[in-house]
Amino acid sequence: MKQSDLCFSKVKKDCFKFIKSQETKTDEFKNKERMIKSFLIPLCFWINKQANKKKPYFVGLAGGQGTGKTTTSSLLKIILIKFFKLKVFRISIDDFYKTRKERGNLSKRVHPMLMTRGVPGTHDINMMLSFFKKVKSRKFKSLKLPTFNKAIDDRFNKKYWYNLKDKPDVIIFEGWCVGAKSEKNNTLKKTINSMEKFKDQKKIWRKYVNHQLKFRYKKLYSQLNCLIYLKAKNFSLLKKWRLKQERKLWLNSKRKSNLKIMSKGDVLNFMQTYQRITQNMFRHVPKYASIILNLNTNHQIKSAVYRNK
Repeated sequence: MKQSDLCFSKVKKDCFKFIKSQETKTDEFKNKERMIKSFLIPLCFWINKQANKKKPYFVGLAGGQGTGKTTTSSLLKIILIKFFKLKVFRISIDDFYKTRKERGNLSKRVHPMLMTRGVPGTHDINMMLSFFKKVKSRKFKSLKLPTFNKAIDDRFNKKYWYNLKDKPDVIIFEGWCVGAKSEKNNTLKKTINSMEKFKDQKKIWRKYVNHQLKFRYKKLYSQLNCLIYLKAKNFSLLKKWRLKQERKLWLNSKRKSNLKIMSKGDVLNFMQTYQRITQNMFRHVPKYASIILNLNTNHQIKSAVYRNK
Protein backbone atom coordinates (compact mmCIF):
# COMPACT_ATOMS: atom_id res chain seq x y z
CA MET A 1 0.00 0.00 0.00
CA LYS A 2 1.30 3.44 -0.97
CA GLN A 3 2.08 5.81 1.90
CA SER A 4 -0.55 8.29 0.69
CA ASP A 5 -3.21 5.56 0.61
CA LEU A 6 -2.20 4.39 4.04
CA CYS A 7 -2.45 7.97 5.26
CA PHE A 8 -5.95 8.35 3.79
CA SER A 9 -7.15 5.14 5.43
CA LYS A 10 -5.96 6.44 8.81
CA VAL A 11 -7.33 9.99 8.58
CA LYS A 12 -10.51 9.74 6.50
CA LYS A 13 -12.84 9.06 9.45
CA ASP A 14 -11.69 12.13 11.38
CA CYS A 15 -11.55 14.31 8.26
CA PHE A 16 -15.06 13.34 7.15
CA LYS A 17 -16.36 13.91 10.67
CA PHE A 18 -14.94 17.44 10.67
CA ILE A 19 -16.32 18.17 7.18
CA LYS A 20 -19.78 16.99 8.29
CA SER A 21 -19.66 19.43 11.22
CA GLN A 22 -19.13 22.28 8.73
CA GLU A 23 -21.95 21.34 6.36
CA THR A 24 -25.50 22.65 6.32
CA LYS A 25 -28.47 20.98 4.60
CA THR A 26 -28.18 23.34 1.65
CA ASP A 27 -24.39 23.45 1.51
CA GLU A 28 -22.72 20.05 1.34
CA PHE A 29 -19.07 19.48 0.48
CA LYS A 30 -18.53 17.93 -2.93
CA ASN A 31 -15.54 15.76 -3.91
CA LYS A 32 -14.20 15.71 -0.35
CA GLU A 33 -12.32 12.45 -0.93
CA ARG A 34 -10.49 13.91 -3.93
CA MET A 35 -9.61 17.09 -2.01
CA ILE A 36 -8.05 15.08 0.83
CA LYS A 37 -6.34 12.42 -1.31
CA SER A 38 -5.09 14.53 -4.21
CA PHE A 39 -4.22 17.79 -2.48
CA LEU A 40 -4.20 17.87 1.32
CA ILE A 41 -2.35 14.61 1.98
CA PRO A 42 0.49 15.45 -0.49
CA LEU A 43 0.67 18.90 1.15
CA CYS A 44 1.03 17.28 4.59
CA PHE A 45 3.84 15.04 3.30
CA TRP A 46 5.55 18.21 2.04
CA ILE A 47 5.10 20.02 5.38
CA ASN A 48 6.32 16.98 7.33
CA LYS A 49 9.47 16.88 5.20
CA GLN A 50 10.19 20.58 5.82
CA ALA A 51 9.39 20.61 9.55
CA ASN A 52 12.24 20.68 12.02
CA LYS A 53 11.30 19.05 15.30
CA LYS A 54 13.71 21.29 17.25
CA LYS A 55 11.71 24.47 16.61
CA PRO A 56 8.19 25.21 15.36
CA TYR A 57 7.66 25.28 11.59
CA PHE A 58 5.43 28.24 10.71
CA VAL A 59 2.96 27.59 7.89
CA GLY A 60 1.21 30.72 6.62
CA LEU A 61 -2.14 29.99 4.96
CA ALA A 62 -3.74 32.83 3.02
CA GLY A 63 -6.78 33.26 0.81
CA GLY A 64 -9.59 35.75 0.23
CA GLN A 65 -12.73 35.76 2.33
CA GLY A 66 -14.75 32.58 2.04
CA THR A 67 -12.02 30.54 0.27
CA GLY A 68 -12.10 27.82 2.95
CA LYS A 69 -9.04 28.70 5.04
CA THR A 70 -10.55 27.41 8.28
CA THR A 71 -11.64 24.13 6.70
CA THR A 72 -8.32 23.61 4.90
CA SER A 73 -6.19 24.44 7.94
CA SER A 74 -8.33 22.26 10.22
CA LEU A 75 -8.01 19.27 7.87
CA LEU A 76 -4.24 19.79 7.54
CA LYS A 77 -4.05 19.79 11.34
CA ILE A 78 -6.02 16.52 11.59
CA ILE A 79 -3.78 14.78 9.04
CA LEU A 80 -0.51 16.06 10.51
CA ILE A 81 -1.50 14.95 14.01
CA LYS A 82 -3.18 11.64 13.16
CA PHE A 83 -0.76 10.24 10.58
CA PHE A 84 2.49 12.12 11.07
CA LYS A 85 2.23 12.31 14.89
CA LEU A 86 3.20 15.97 14.91
CA LYS A 87 2.12 18.49 17.55
CA VAL A 88 0.14 21.07 15.58
CA PHE A 89 -1.34 24.38 16.69
CA ARG A 90 -3.69 26.27 14.41
CA ILE A 91 -4.64 29.90 14.94
CA SER A 92 -6.10 32.64 12.79
CA ILE A 93 -4.84 36.19 12.42
CA ASP A 94 -8.51 37.05 13.09
CA ASP A 95 -8.08 35.88 16.68
CA PHE A 96 -5.66 38.76 17.20
CA TYR A 97 -8.09 41.52 16.23
CA LYS A 98 -7.97 44.49 18.55
CA THR A 99 -10.97 44.70 20.89
CA ARG A 100 -13.97 46.86 19.94
CA LYS A 101 -12.81 49.42 22.50
CA GLU A 102 -9.27 49.53 21.03
CA ARG A 103 -10.61 49.86 17.50
CA GLY A 104 -12.94 52.61 18.72
CA ASN A 105 -9.95 54.54 20.04
CA LEU A 106 -8.00 53.92 16.82
CA SER A 107 -10.93 55.13 14.71
CA LYS A 108 -11.03 58.40 16.67
CA ARG A 109 -7.28 58.87 16.58
CA VAL A 110 -6.56 57.97 12.93
CA HIS A 111 -9.65 57.36 10.76
CA PRO A 112 -13.29 56.26 11.37
CA MET A 113 -12.95 53.31 8.95
CA LEU A 114 -10.51 51.62 11.36
CA MET A 115 -13.45 50.74 13.59
CA THR A 116 -14.17 47.98 11.06
CA ARG A 117 -12.06 44.90 11.80
CA GLY A 118 -10.09 43.27 9.01
CA VAL A 119 -7.34 45.36 7.50
CA PRO A 120 -3.74 45.53 8.73
CA GLY A 121 -3.70 47.91 11.66
CA THR A 122 -6.82 46.42 13.27
CA HIS A 123 -4.89 43.47 14.74
CA ASP A 124 -2.82 43.49 17.92
CA ILE A 125 0.55 43.20 16.19
CA ASN A 126 2.51 43.31 19.46
CA MET A 127 0.60 40.30 20.72
CA MET A 128 1.33 38.39 17.49
CA LEU A 129 5.04 39.26 17.54
CA SER A 130 5.22 38.23 21.20
CA PHE A 131 3.49 34.91 20.39
CA PHE A 132 5.94 34.20 17.54
CA LYS A 133 8.90 35.01 19.79
CA LYS A 134 7.73 33.04 22.84
CA VAL A 135 6.78 29.92 20.93
CA LYS A 136 10.28 29.73 19.43
CA SER A 137 11.99 30.18 22.79
CA ARG A 138 13.96 27.30 24.30
CA LYS A 139 12.40 28.23 27.63
CA PHE A 140 8.88 27.89 26.25
CA LYS A 141 6.17 27.73 28.86
CA SER A 142 2.43 27.54 28.31
CA LEU A 143 0.77 30.45 26.50
CA LYS A 144 -2.73 31.91 26.62
CA LEU A 145 -3.79 33.26 23.22
CA PRO A 146 -6.98 35.12 22.30
CA THR A 147 -9.99 33.83 20.41
CA PHE A 148 -12.23 36.25 18.53
CA ASN A 149 -16.00 36.01 18.33
CA LYS A 150 -17.15 37.48 15.01
CA ALA A 151 -20.80 37.16 16.04
CA ILE A 152 -20.27 39.87 18.70
CA ASP A 153 -17.33 41.55 16.90
CA ASP A 154 -15.11 41.30 19.97
CA ARG A 155 -12.78 38.92 21.79
CA PHE A 156 -14.14 36.02 23.76
CA ASN A 157 -13.78 36.16 27.54
CA LYS A 158 -10.28 35.03 28.64
CA LYS A 159 -11.60 31.75 30.02
CA TYR A 160 -12.31 30.71 26.40
CA TRP A 161 -8.84 31.62 25.09
CA TYR A 162 -6.43 29.04 23.65
CA ASN A 163 -4.21 27.44 26.24
CA LEU A 164 -1.05 26.31 24.46
CA LYS A 165 0.69 23.95 26.88
CA ASP A 166 3.29 22.22 24.68
CA LYS A 167 5.63 23.70 22.11
CA PRO A 168 4.17 22.79 18.68
CA ASP A 169 6.13 21.14 15.85
CA VAL A 170 3.96 22.97 13.31
CA ILE A 171 2.00 26.22 13.66
CA ILE A 172 -0.64 26.94 11.03
CA PHE A 173 -1.21 30.70 10.95
CA GLU A 174 -4.13 31.46 8.67
CA GLY A 175 -5.86 34.62 7.52
CA TRP A 176 -7.06 36.55 4.51
CA CYS A 177 -4.12 39.01 4.53
CA VAL A 178 -1.38 36.66 5.77
CA GLY A 179 1.69 37.21 3.58
CA ALA A 180 0.30 40.37 1.94
CA LYS A 181 2.81 43.02 0.89
CA SER A 182 2.45 46.79 0.76
CA GLU A 183 1.82 48.61 -2.50
CA LYS A 184 3.58 51.65 -3.93
CA ASN A 185 2.29 54.97 -2.67
CA ASN A 186 1.36 56.22 -6.15
CA THR A 187 -1.12 53.35 -6.68
CA LEU A 188 -2.95 54.39 -3.50
CA LYS A 189 -4.15 57.55 -5.23
CA LYS A 190 -6.77 55.84 -7.38
CA THR A 191 -9.92 54.75 -5.52
CA ILE A 192 -11.15 51.25 -6.35
CA ASN A 193 -14.66 51.31 -4.84
CA SER A 194 -17.35 53.64 -3.47
CA MET A 195 -16.18 53.25 0.12
CA GLU A 196 -12.71 54.56 -0.67
CA LYS A 197 -14.18 57.29 -2.86
CA PHE A 198 -16.61 58.69 -0.28
CA LYS A 199 -15.15 57.72 3.10
CA ASP A 200 -11.41 58.05 2.45
CA GLN A 201 -11.16 61.13 0.25
CA LYS A 202 -7.87 62.25 1.84
CA LYS A 203 -6.32 58.76 1.56
CA ILE A 204 -5.65 58.67 5.33
CA TRP A 205 -7.09 55.17 5.80
CA ARG A 206 -5.36 53.72 2.72
CA LYS A 207 -1.99 55.18 3.68
CA TYR A 208 -2.27 54.00 7.28
CA VAL A 209 -3.13 50.43 6.29
CA ASN A 210 -0.38 50.34 3.67
CA HIS A 211 2.16 51.71 6.16
CA GLN A 212 1.24 48.92 8.60
CA LEU A 213 1.84 46.31 5.88
CA LYS A 214 5.10 47.88 4.84
CA PHE A 215 6.71 47.73 8.27
CA ARG A 216 5.05 45.89 11.16
CA TYR A 217 3.28 43.15 9.22
CA LYS A 218 6.31 42.65 7.00
CA LYS A 219 8.33 41.91 10.14
CA LEU A 220 5.70 39.39 11.27
CA TYR A 221 5.30 37.64 7.90
CA SER A 222 9.06 37.40 7.38
CA GLN A 223 9.06 34.79 10.15
CA LEU A 224 6.82 32.37 8.26
CA ASN A 225 8.67 29.32 6.92
CA CYS A 226 6.28 28.86 4.01
CA LEU A 227 3.14 30.40 2.56
CA ILE A 228 0.20 28.45 1.11
CA TYR A 229 -2.24 30.51 -0.97
CA LEU A 230 -5.84 29.52 -1.73
CA LYS A 231 -6.41 31.35 -4.99
CA ALA A 232 -9.92 32.14 -6.17
CA LYS A 233 -10.64 33.33 -9.71
CA ASN A 234 -11.83 36.84 -8.88
CA PHE A 235 -13.21 39.21 -6.27
CA SER A 236 -16.87 38.83 -7.27
CA LEU A 237 -16.62 35.10 -6.54
CA LEU A 238 -15.28 35.92 -3.07
CA LYS A 239 -18.32 38.14 -2.44
CA LYS A 240 -20.61 35.23 -3.26
CA TRP A 241 -18.71 32.86 -0.96
CA ARG A 242 -18.56 35.41 1.86
CA LEU A 243 -22.35 35.88 1.73
CA LYS A 244 -22.72 32.11 2.02
CA GLN A 245 -20.36 32.16 5.03
CA GLU A 246 -22.42 34.83 6.80
CA ARG A 247 -25.60 32.84 6.22
CA LYS A 248 -23.93 29.84 7.87
CA LEU A 249 -22.95 32.01 10.85
CA TRP A 250 -26.55 33.17 11.10
CA LEU A 251 -27.90 29.59 10.95
CA ASN A 252 -25.48 28.48 13.66
CA SER A 253 -26.31 31.30 16.04
CA LYS A 254 -29.86 32.49 15.28
CA ARG A 255 -31.12 31.48 18.73
CA LYS A 256 -28.84 33.97 20.44
CA SER A 257 -29.51 37.65 20.89
CA ASN A 258 -26.98 40.57 20.80
CA LEU A 259 -25.13 39.04 17.82
CA LYS A 260 -23.72 41.26 15.08
CA ILE A 261 -24.74 39.14 12.08
CA MET A 262 -24.44 41.12 8.86
CA SER A 263 -27.08 41.70 6.19
CA LYS A 264 -26.19 41.25 2.51
CA GLY A 265 -25.56 45.01 2.22
CA ASP A 266 -23.40 44.98 5.33
CA VAL A 267 -21.29 42.10 3.95
CA LEU A 268 -20.75 43.82 0.60
CA ASN A 269 -19.75 47.07 2.34
CA PHE A 270 -17.50 45.15 4.72
CA MET A 271 -15.76 43.48 1.79
CA GLN A 272 -14.94 46.85 0.22
CA THR A 273 -12.48 47.37 3.09
CA TYR A 274 -10.75 44.12 2.02
CA GLN A 275 -10.88 44.70 -1.73
CA ARG A 276 -7.65 46.62 -2.33
CA ILE A 277 -5.35 44.20 -0.51
CA THR A 278 -7.22 41.13 -1.79
CA GLN A 279 -6.85 42.23 -5.42
CA ASN A 280 -3.18 42.99 -4.88
CA MET A 281 -2.77 39.52 -3.44
CA PHE A 282 -4.42 37.99 -6.53
CA ARG A 283 -1.77 39.68 -8.64
CA HIS A 284 1.35 39.24 -6.53
CA VAL A 285 1.13 36.35 -4.03
CA PRO A 286 1.41 33.60 -6.72
CA LYS A 287 4.87 35.02 -7.50
CA TYR A 288 6.22 34.35 -4.01
CA ALA A 289 3.93 31.81 -2.27
CA SER A 290 5.49 28.38 -1.66
CA ILE A 291 2.33 26.56 -2.77
CA ILE A 292 -0.69 27.83 -4.71
CA LEU A 293 -3.95 25.90 -4.42
CA ASN A 294 -6.12 27.04 -7.32
CA LEU A 295 -9.86 26.97 -6.61
CA ASN A 296 -12.63 26.50 -9.16
CA THR A 297 -15.95 28.36 -9.13
CA ASN A 298 -17.50 25.58 -7.01
CA HIS A 299 -15.15 26.27 -4.13
CA GLN A 300 -13.02 23.17 -4.77
CA ILE A 301 -9.28 22.81 -5.22
CA LYS A 302 -8.67 22.12 -8.90
CA SER A 303 -4.85 22.19 -8.98
CA ALA A 304 -1.78 22.68 -6.81
CA VAL A 305 1.42 24.46 -7.84
CA TYR A 306 4.52 23.87 -5.72
CA ARG A 307 7.18 26.52 -6.11
CA ASN A 308 10.75 26.37 -4.83
CA LYS A 309 11.34 29.48 -2.78
